[in-house]
Amino acid sequence: MKESEIKKMSVNDRLKAMEDIWSSFLEEDSIIESPEWHQDVLSQRKRKIENGEANFISLDALRSYYND
Repeated sequence: MKESEIKKMSVNDRLKAMEDIWSSFLEEDSIIESPEWHQDVLSQRKRKIENGEANFISLDALRSYYND
């Protein structure tokens, strides 16, 4: 499927397609390895939480930020 065809789909249809694609990975027998940088990001975030440096916001605040 070409990008131009995807752009013609409704948002709901595109989200459904993404969910279906992700679900298809669960049915694969092979293990998909995470890139090394994923672990680096997770380690940095964990360190911030442990050091009390992490900032958390509510889901409503996040939505408000992106809807303004």
